[in-house]
Amino acid sequence: MCQVDEAYHDDLEQEKVSSVSKKCVKCKETIAVVAIRAGDQYCRDCFEQYFLHKFRATLGKNRVIFPGEKGLSQNAHKKLRFVPGIVYIDEGGALNRSMEERRQTVAKLKDIFIATGFPFHIVPLEEVLDVPGSVLAMAPSSSPTQASSDKASVDRFFCNNSCSCLTPEQQQQQQHETSSLYVEESQTQLLQQLLDSSKTLTTKAELVSVLRQHLLVHTARCEGYSKLMFGDNCTRLAVKLLISISLGRGAQLAQDTSFSDSRYGDIISLRPMRNYSAKEIAYYNHIFNVPSVFTPNLHTKSKEKASIQCLTESFVTKLQVDFPSTVSTIYRTSEKLQTTCKSSSSANPCDRCLLCMCSLDTAVENASAFQSTLISERLCQTKCVGANSASFPSQNTELRGPSTQCCSKGKGEYCDRPMEDRGCCSGVRVPDTTDIRGLLCYSCQLTIKDMSSVDCLPQYILSEAQIRQRRSRMREEISDFLLD
Repeated sequence: MCQVDEAYHDDLEQEKVSSVSKKCVKCKETIAVVAIRAGDQYCRDCFEQYFLHKFRATLGKNRVIFPGEKGLSQNAHKKLRFVPGIVYIDEGGALNRSMEERRQTVAKLKDIFIATGFPFHIVPLEEVLDVPGSVLAMAPSSSPTQASSDKASVDRFFCNNSCSCLTPEQQQQQQHETSSLYVEESQTQLLQQLLDSSKTLTTKAELVSVLRQHLLVHTARCEGYSKLMFGDNCTRLAVKLLISISLGRGAQLAQDTSFSDSRYGDIISLRPMRNYSAKEIAYYNHIFNVPSVFTPNLHTKSKEKASIQCLTESFVTKLQVDFPSTVSTIYRTSEKLQTTCKSSSSANPCDRCLLCMCSLDTAVENASAFQSTLISERLCQTKCVGANSASFPSQNTELRGPSTQCCSKGKGEYCDRPMEDRGCCSGVRVPDTTDIRGLLCYSCQLTIKDMSSVDCLPQYILSEAQIRQRRSRMREEISDFLLD
């Protein structure tokens, strides 16, 4: 049996430490300061060039910016020169943060944004409650030919900006004054009421993600931008892929993790940093002293098993420690995914999900797993309702389907007419869970199912649901007169 005091004990315990005096793999002259992977060591200057070139190459390879778009210079030659803007969504209202804490965070971010010289927009999440219903209406996308025809208008735009009477200092001061955080307390209460209707942290996180996306699209349209660039890296996308599968978004994986997403038509979502790992970004921020501000989210200080999002992220990061190729394997798999559904950019508005705006994946055959799930759910609901009716016969309850239940439910009276009937006692009603579920994809149906009530949803979502229902009923009425 080996003894710890023997002579060879020091040799067994000694670990191989990588040398820090290795030369840079690119210039082969300067000592490397960062090691991204085994054999990939860079000096400071070469790492900066590598990092910036990777970003530009990703945009250039995918050809997502065409001549004539807002922000593209008319003298650009083989370079992507556009004027970016920064949008920060303040989610303090969803976290029950005080207004003073939110203002302090915004003040720190303002200093960073002003130093960049880019136009910035600070938008509280509460503003999503007042966005118009057009955010759910896909606007037609502009083609490269159309963009080229509008080049004269873009040139006039740059000319007008260059001839502006305001100095850069005055423009910054004007933007500083107009970007102050102001939120009404009633709006914050409505937002918290919406999130409190969620039974689980998983559902609450999905709701915040959907509302944030809608608000970003609305802000981009209002400010005249046609692209939304997100900072999702490959580590985050690997986690997101597994989360989406766990939440039943298998049909939408290609759109949720791809480089380009055109589900909103005129506003295209881009992920130009999807080829970076979280390690590379952390090294870059540390070496070049990139300022940062910590902003908490719903998962801050939460337990590992608090939600599907937390559990999946913990699983991937822990697996990455022992198996360094975990993230890259998952990420490369996502690149090969393609959806069999109709493209969201060309699909009928009524054939897209009311929340995530992806093509509906519920139009499947009767022998599918989705239909089996629906049948099991209906049987369970029927048994539960029957048991409750037998236990409380004095309430004189009646099993009513979604088409026979009066719209005046909750007032203690019924008119015994179907809700779709024009002679119902109430002309305007708020659609319930059963009504909305037919307008959602499978994953969003699970999100709505975990909510205690849909009455707290923003009005633009409820209004769009009513519009789609009316159009669907109208189409059914005239279906005999329509050509296939």
